Amino acid sequence: MAKPRLHESLYIFLIIAVIVISVSSPPSLASQPSKFRRAPRFFGKFSHQTTSQQVRPLKQQQQQYRYDTRYFDQQLDHFSFADLPKFSQRYLINKENWAGPARLGPIFLYCGNEGDIEWFAVNTGFMWEIAPRFGAMLVFPEHRYYGESMPYGSREVAYKNATTLAYLTAEQALADFAVLITDLKRNLSAEACPVVLFGGSYGGMLAAWMRLKYSHIAIGALASSAPILQFEDIVPPETFYNIVSSDFKRESTSCFNIIKESWSELISEGEKENGLLELTKTFHLCRDLKRTEDLANWLESAYSYLAMVDYPNPSEFLMPLPGHPIKEVCKRIDSSPEGTSTPKRIFEGVSVYYNYTGKVDCFQLDDDPHGMDGWNWQACTEMVMPMSSNRYASMFPTYDYNYSSYKEECWNDFKVIPRPQWITTEFGGHDINTVLKHFGSNIIFSNGLLDPWSGYSVLQNISETIIALVTDEGAHHLDLRPSTDEDPDWLKEQRAAEIKLIEGWINNYNNDKKATFNM
Repeated sequence: MAKPRLHESLYIFLIIAVIVISVSSPPSLASQPSKFRRAPRFFGKFSHQTTSQQVRPLKQQQQQYRYDTRYFDQQLDHFSFADLPKFSQRYLINKENWAGPARLGPIFLYCGNEGDIEWFAVNTGFMWEIAPRFGAMLVFPEHRYYGESMPYGSREVAYKNATTLAYLTAEQALADFAVLITDLKRNLSAEACPVVLFGGSYGGMLAAWMRLKYSHIAIGALASSAPILQFEDIVPPETFYNIVSSDFKRESTSCFNIIKESWSELISEGEKENGLLELTKTFHLCRDLKRTEDLANWLESAYSYLAMVDYPNPSEFLMPLPGHPIKEVCKRIDSSPEGTSTPKRIFEGVSVYYNYTGKVDCFQLDDDPHGMDGWNWQACTEMVMPMSSNRYASMFPTYDYNYSSYKEECWNDFKVIPRPQWITTEFGGHDINTVLKHFGSNIIFSNGLLDPWSGYSVLQNISETIIALVTDEGAHHLDLRPSTDEDPDWLKEQRAAEIKLIEGWINNYNNDKKATFNM
């Protein structure tokens, strides 16, 4: 597996999230499309999960989950024999519950996303909770060019230009995982131990793709909230924003309408004399607003993330949030006193995302002014995931996906031309039902329909071993998050179904191994 601008830094899937870029065509106020330029990059959110807002919960979770931190010398380019410098790939490992090679103890490998691997490890409680049941070793390899896994020795050199960034691809990352786990198994005399892949958001995409590309290494994959179909014209590009909008509309039609109408009011306010200064005060910004577009991107980012993490329980995955946060946002927007201006209503609502704890005095709109994070590069090369906003179904400003503008921006930023057809050439995507039915096996695609990325994933069973687990109330890879006493029954049932399927994969593998040995 990004924030709503190319120049603002997945986190993924993903993650995650995401993640992802599109650029608007020139707007026309007469027809009410937005003046704001659009470039959603939600997966890249995870690139910056080391902010001060996240330090406290991360440390708390690190105390809960114990692991050893190790480093592995990786090839910079797995697909050539050039004499290139290797780099140190960080990975986390826990063997406390491992049954060992004699008992074919399984290895659960999380496919690292676009960010610091520690963040994903401590937010993937499902793996930690089921490891004792399976006698499993846990391995969390970090994705190259993120966290501490920097080629060329530093982020500054690795991100210098298109030449040094050239090895930041999904294919190279999957090869890293394959080489690492193969070497680890060899060193532990665990060549026969089965490997099961896990991943959420962009990491979920990698898990599914790795199962397809390296089926001799991993026996199955749980791909949670994995939008593997968001390429070319496989799924309508307006799907993401339509689902976000639907999430708000189901809570409150008036909330939906106020947000939908707010964009033009923000434009009008910003065009007034001292209008930008008034907006700066209304939204408690740390610096004077220079463009209404920057405020719009900040708001759009919050709404999109709220849909992703519209979990039934309180969480601190992206920000400290209450359970059902969209319900709380709409409650604040709708309950503002009569006569409250639209900008003030919007500020009250968005404060649920940016300041639910009430500890923030003012807000920074741009946490990465240079935009040179790894996900921008990925999105400008192979991860071309079109997005647009529909005039009727969406509460966001209207804009169309414009590949020409997209390509121009990527050239200006990196001097590269995107390859929008490469991912489907490398991993597939078109006619997914036929392809996976005949060539795939042992993949779980899990999705919650509140998650806007679910619209780009696999939502129906394809075969007896390519399974879609879909929940109406679930959000972004909720099934991978730590369980709580307040988890609803449907979430418990989803996880139980995943455990049963994984048990089946491992049992079938072990039975085949025994049959081979007996022969």
